[in-house]
Amino acid sequence: MNLLLDLGNTRLKWTLAEGARVRGAVGALAWDTPDFESRLDAALAALPPPRAVHMAVVAAAAREAQVLACVRRVLRIEPRAQHSVATLCGVHSAYREPARLGIDRLLGMVAARAAGHAPCVLVSLGTALTLDALDAAGRHRGGLIVASPALMQQALLGAAARVSAQGVGRVVWMADTTEDALSSGAWLAAAALVERFSEESAQALDGQPRLLLAGGDAPRLQALVRSASQLFPDAVLRGLAIAADAQRDAD
Repeated sequence: MNLLLDLGNTRLKWTLAEGARVRGAVGALAWDTPDFESRLDAALAALPPPRAVHMAVVAAAAREAQVLACVRRVLRIEPRAQHSVATLCGVHSAYREPARLGIDRLLGMVAARAAGHAPCVLVSLGTALTLDALDAAGRHRGGLIVASPALMQQALLGAAARVSAQGVGRVVWMADTTEDALSSGAWLAAAALVERFSEESAQALDGQPRLLLAGGDAPRLQALVRSASQLFPDAVLRGLAIAADAQRDAD
C-alpha cells in the first residue's frame, strides 16, 4: 500500500493506493488549519503503515518542508516527489520546457487517459483555473492558466479602492448589488472560458472532446457551464497512484 500526498496551494490531500488504483478515503487539511503539524501527525499515525510515500507538490517550499518533517517523524519513510517530465505514463507534454508544466496538471491528464476519457479537456478549479487539452493518443496539446473566480474577486477588491463587498454574492446575469456583480462576473467569466476553450480544442483534438471538471469548486462550475461535462474528482491523486506504480515497476 502506498501513501499518496497532493500538496496543493490551498490544502494538503492524502489517500492510500494499492498498485495503480486509489483504495482509501481521501483526507484533507487546509494549510491554515490551527496546529497543522500535530493534526497531520495524528492522521498519519492512524493510517495502515505504507510501503512508500509519493508526493505531488505545487505548494510553497515551506509547506513541503512541513509535510516532509511530519512524514519522516511519524512514518520514518523518505517521501518521493513526482516531477514533470516530457512523457509520463503515456501522456506527452506539450510544454517546450516539460519540467515547467505543473505536476498537478500532468498527473490529472495521466488519470484522465488511464480512465479512457481521452480525447478530453481537463479543467481543474482550485486557487487557479487550469485548462488542458489531451488528444486520443495521449498528446497534450496545450492549455491555459487563469485566476480562479475567488482569486479574481480578491484581486479586484485589493486593487480597486472604491469597490467593496460585505459578503458572498449570488451568480446572476443582471446583478443589482456589488456583491452579486463581483461573484457573477468572476464565475460567469470562468464558465465562458471553459466553454470557449472546449470549442477551440475540438479542432486540435479532431472532434468534440469530453469535458472533465476537477478540483474542489468543480461542482459549482459545472452548474454554470452549458456544455455537457463530467466531474472528475481527486484527479491528481489518481494520476499519482498510476505514476507511483509505474515507478515501482521501473525500479
